[in-house]
Amino acid sequence: MSVEIPALQGRGMTMGDQLARHARKNPQDTALRFDGAGRTYRELDERVTRLARALQERGVGSGDRVAVLALNGMETWETYLAGVRLGAIVVPVNFRLVPDEVAYVLTDSGAVALVVDAALLPVAEKARQLAPSVTSTLVIGEEYEAALAAAGDEPLDVAVDEADPAFLMYTSGTTGRPKGAVLTHRNLLMHAFSQLATLGSDPDDRVGVPGAPLFHIAGLAGGMLPLLLGGTHIIIRSGAFDPAETLDLMEREKVSNIFLVPAMWAAVLAVPDLADRDLSSLRRISWGAAPASTTLLRGLIEAFPQAEVITAFGQTECSPVTCLLRGEDSVRKIGSIGTPILNVEVRVVDESMQDVPQGEVGEIVYRSPMVMKEYWNKPEATAEAFAGGWFHSGDLVRQDEDGYFYVVDRKKDMIISGGENIYCAEVEDVLAAHPKVGEVALIGVPDTKYGEAPLAVIAPRDPADPPTSEELAAWCREKLARYKNPREYSIVGALPRNPSGKVLKTALRQEHSAGALVAEPVV
Repeated sequence: MSVEIPALQGRGMTMGDQLARHARKNPQDTALRFDGAGRTYRELDERVTRLARALQERGVGSGDRVAVLALNGMETWETYLAGVRLGAIVVPVNFRLVPDEVAYVLTDSGAVALVVDAALLPVAEKARQLAPSVTSTLVIGEEYEAALAAAGDEPLDVAVDEADPAFLMYTSGTTGRPKGAVLTHRNLLMHAFSQLATLGSDPDDRVGVPGAPLFHIAGLAGGMLPLLLGGTHIIIRSGAFDPAETLDLMEREKVSNIFLVPAMWAAVLAVPDLADRDLSSLRRISWGAAPASTTLLRGLIEAFPQAEVITAFGQTECSPVTCLLRGEDSVRKIGSIGTPILNVEVRVVDESMQDVPQGEVGEIVYRSPMVMKEYWNKPEATAEAFAGGWFHSGDLVRQDEDGYFYVVDRKKDMIISGGENIYCAEVEDVLAAHPKVGEVALIGVPDTKYGEAPLAVIAPRDPADPPTSEELAAWCREKLARYKNPREYSIVGALPRNPSGKVLKTALRQEHSAGALVAEPVV
């Protein structure tokens, strides 16, 4: 006589399952730290269960979307875990969006519930007027705590499959409307396992991810690693980045691993008393989400000799990291994004999906269990992204003779001037090494003779002593082929960036496309 065994029985491996295991095994270990307070694994597990029940009482069921519009904090992480424990799909929402943009995410995802920070309630209320699918709102603060107190803490009897969607992550949307990348439990867990297998880790790790807010994939993935091993996730307060305060946090919380975007690392290196800080607990520093100049990387290596410098490369749709450059190669292969991590297969292809010869430029495409399931409700965009059976990244790279990859440009950002391809990252790296240049972005603008011409937008290192166009032109002439040299330069106070730290080149193109190229730097 055969006995039918439920498909999910004895096979739990979701984020909620991981939390419950650590709560049973090491209940007093610290799971979260934020603003001087903490949660043990037992406390976190109980609060997550209570919140899941509170959401269930408000009509949220398996497969429903729960939007989270919240500043960084322990409640944000609790909501993520409660949503996935319930079998719902969590939709992190960028807290810097205006009401119309928030409404787009709510309506596109079909969110039925919204958990919102009290400080963001005015934005949420306006957005809800345009998002009829949202039938319930829970405000972090007194209402949130009352809901948890009223809910039971008995474990939920909800079966969640690893293949089920866990998060709906909206891409940064530097061009057009953002798309929702559907990430499954398996996507995120395989990403965490692959990183651990590639880099190694320790249950005593204290991981800080102030370089990415929790609504960003880097913030989410950064919290997954300590959760998997029973380590501690250090959450930083939202707001304008303060490099000195970040160093204070690293000292106070004895952070072992930390991620920052390049612009933040540049600010940290500029803190006057950096050399006097006690950062002996720091074992690994990493960067990603935006290009970094070789000048910045050399600065990191010199400033933090006790820590391994890691270059992380990937994108939201890949959960997110696909390639890493390990510390031992940070000097030998400086400027590279490294090699694929475990469980990531790559090719470098041309427009016809043919492999390009080693050393030539092509698009990097992926096959991996970390690649998203689909774009939410966008079958055409999904089909385009997976054309030829591989996920198309949109990143142009080249591979050296040792198999290390170098990003040349985003495919859509490549400039074609007079029939020549100009790869922005290459030119930006040269200009970033100029002693008077703080930040740089290269964009293509209309040109009557060549169709498109490169324009370098420069934020000076010292606003009181900006570089001149003549100085920059002379610098580039020595280091770049003539056709790669920017035709003109524009000096600005700062480059516009999205919350991921990526330069908003769309905004720069709009600003500079109205007329002819600027003839002289604008100070």
